[in-house]
Amino acid sequence: MLVTTCLMSLVIVLCWHKNVFLSLCFIFFFGSIEALYFSASLVKFLEGAWVPIALSFIFLIIMYIWHYGTLKKYEFDVQNKVSINWILSLGPNLGIVRVQGIGLVHTELVSGIPAVFSHFVTNLPAFHQVLIFLCVKSVPVPHVRPKERFLVGRIGPKEYRIYRCIARYGYRDIHKDDVEFEKDLICSVAEFIRSEGPENDLAREDLEGSERMTVVGTSLMNLEGVRMCEEGDENCSESAEASEPREVRSPEMARKRVRFLLPKSPQIGTRAREELQELTEAREGGMAFILGHCYVKAKRGSSLIKRVSIKGYDFLRRNSRPPTYALSAPHASTLEVGMIYHV
Repeated sequence: MLVTTCLMSLVIVLCWHKNVFLSLCFIFFFGSIEALYFSASLVKFLEGAWVPIALSFIFLIIMYIWHYGTLKKYEFDVQNKVSINWILSLGPNLGIVRVQGIGLVHTELVSGIPAVFSHFVTNLPAFHQVLIFLCVKSVPVPHVRPKERFLVGRIGPKEYRIYRCIARYGYRDIHKDDVEFEKDLICSVAEFIRSEGPENDLAREDLEGSERMTVVGTSLMNLEGVRMCEEGDENCSESAEASEPREVRSPEMARKRVRFLLPKSPQIGTRAREELQELTEAREGGMAFILGHCYVKAKRGSSLIKRVSIKGYDFLRRNSRPPTYALSAPHASTLEVGMIYHV
């Protein structure tokens, strides 16, 4: 209870943006009540009151192990992330090829290439023609406006067709299902391609290691932007000016046709149209969800306390519920990449 009171006081200041005096009053009022209960347990300690004290210490140890393991795992991701130039430099040696479709890589990093993807590419040198690194972040506000939902940027030169997308949710926002979220994600990338001017090509040459992100809303709120129309979708307006649909002839298997509806005054260049056409072809080819499945182990020479803490964290992580995006991803299109984290 004391931990909950302390965390609630932080929520009052950091999330609700209330006065610090109100937070101090909250922690003083409820903390005094909890101090009375704790002192009563100390007085009757030998008469059976040691049980709630022991339970409180057990829960405290579990929370500390989870926090310590999560912190070490994130530090490993940050320290072992690589740049896109490092992966592309391995192309001639590994024979990296691009396959048709869209690869959606889930990561907790907002910059750089995660170690799980570099591990995947070095062992299986192939990835999709369009690659999107998706990071789902919770921000300390109740709701994120739909028109500010996504942050979209580009990784590397345009011809690589590699993007980064950060989806932001408030702590009271409801996550959409996989179909609607997938459609909003593709529309946000298409809107980023349309809104990106040709002058950014020259500016990007001076910013090799940086990534400039653009705020893009969802397809329902961004009515003046790009919208995606799939075959059989009755909500697509035929009066909007659409990009020319590509004829798809595949006698072996049926594929869903996709096109993007552009606004009336698109102000879009030839290179952007070609990029949108490639995104359309990749969407028709299907989407694969690439998830990381890590096994956390302590380094050699670690202390006994650290080894026990890491083993406890790995046990808790394997027996806890996975993230929401892992549950909503279609199992038939999901690819898990295993990797050992030596922290």
